[in-house]
Amino acid sequence: MPKQEWVTIKSANLKCWECKVMLEKYLVVENKANMESGMIQWKINLLQGEIKVQYWPDRTNAAMIKAALNNAGFDADTDKAEPESYVKLPPICKRAEEGGGPQPKKPCHIQPYY
Repeated sequence: MPKQEWVTIKSANLKCWECKVMLEKYLVVENKANMESGMIQWKINLLQGEIKVQYWPDRTNAAMIKAALNNAGFDADTDKAEPESYVKLPPICKRAEEGGGPQPKKPCHIQPYY
């Protein structure tokens, strides 16, 4: 049986809790549909703008995981998000140079309480 592996992927537009929620919903569906449940778990670090994914290498691989991030609208290391998916993201989930992410005195990595 193959050993579980980890991959760490940087994403310039994964900085806010809202982006995290959107990405996690997408990954749950993608994992079942196209990766034969190859992703075991993931941990998103919003302050670092990265996701660590534990996976089964006989079911998926780092390239497929990066492609899933791109298809969800998020950059993955040097691979840019799919433009059609990126434009659908809320403004806060855009790249910093396009006005997304944390704003001065408005951290967005913690979900607000209403």
